[in-house]
Amino acid sequence: MADPVIAGTDLSRLRELNSLTVVRALRDQPPATVTELAKLTGLSRPAVDVIAQGLVSGGWATIVEPGGSSVVGRPARRYRFRATAGHVIGVDVGVHKVLALMADLDGNVVQTARRSVAADADPSERLAALDEVLAACLRESGKAAADIWAVSVGVTGPVDASGKTTLFTPLPGWQTVDLAAHLSDRFTCPIVVENDCKLAALAERWRGAARDANDIVYLLAGMRNGAGLIIDGVLRRGFGGAAGEIGALKAVRWLAAPSHLQNCPGVPATVSPDDAAAWVFNAARDGNRDARTAVGRYVKDLAVGTAALVLALDPQIVVFGGGFSRSADLVLDPLRRELQKLCLRVPDVRASTLGADSVALGALRLALDEVDRRVFTLGLSAPVAPRRD
Repeated sequence: MADPVIAGTDLSRLRELNSLTVVRALRDQPPATVTELAKLTGLSRPAVDVIAQGLVSGGWATIVEPGGSSVVGRPARRYRFRATAGHVIGVDVGVHKVLALMADLDGNVVQTARRSVAADADPSERLAALDEVLAACLRESGKAAADIWAVSVGVTGPVDASGKTTLFTPLPGWQTVDLAAHLSDRFTCPIVVENDCKLAALAERWRGAARDANDIVYLLAGMRNGAGLIIDGVLRRGFGGAAGEIGALKAVRWLAAPSHLQNCPGVPATVSPDDAAAWVFNAARDGNRDARTAVGRYVKDLAVGTAALVLALDPQIVVFGGGFSRSADLVLDPLRRELQKLCLRVPDVRASTLGADSVALGALRLALDEVDRRVFTLGLSAPVAPRRD
């Protein structure tokens, strides 16, 4: 005879697993009837009926009322995943800005907040800007910190397992910042910190130029160059979080590549160093010979590091992103030609479609993945937000 305590525990766990199976079926699906959910899950129709009602009571699902129909009889009740049960926040802590996006559990962005920050800002100034955008997101969306189920933050530089950028970062003094500890004063939910290039790669696969690919090299091209790698559909961090930081190898010339644009002859003295590249790209479009030469030299240097990654990983797609992606019309064709000289097989080279939001969107994706991981690993014990919908 089975021990009643063990049997009871097993039965409770079985119910939990069946509920999770139905929640999975509801995610990313149009509203479904009990019969349709039974087919999707392999569970019996009576079991799904009971589970679906329980999910509605628990706040995980809503009932979609049937519309008008000429069909005789009562239309079958349909269930939909309740995306507003919780929310996540994705943040881009960059050199010049802090951008925060809030989304529901389906990834629909419901609030945006942004603050400019000086490139030479110290950690306290940058953290203050971060606190401001988070407060604005919560205030303007009418949410409380308790409504947030996960927060993910992208920062510049390799991020180790503790969420710190101890190897290097262009953010002044940022190696000393414990971002997760700072945010834990406001949020009790999971807080994940990740490298900006890696998050941008996630965003491009989720909603950008690489939605049809599982093997991707993402190039963050700007006044610094970096890369995010997705292989077999999985974001690759490396043992210490430094995967893709090929620019640290001086021989690939990534560190020096932007200097061709900054030091281009003819850039007016009134143009700041941060705006020099934009001036050069615009001048190149207008046929300026020096500007076109500078862009050509920049692309040659960019191609060396890109080719090293392509030869090592053989990706399906290379995505040209970052601030310079606004000038992809001047870069993509020359970059393809350079890669043809250096690579055994040239992947499809595409421009980012997400622009300046890519890192924050990738942070949203990572936060959603963290919610899914916790829900489907730990069960439906995550807090359900009060119903406001």
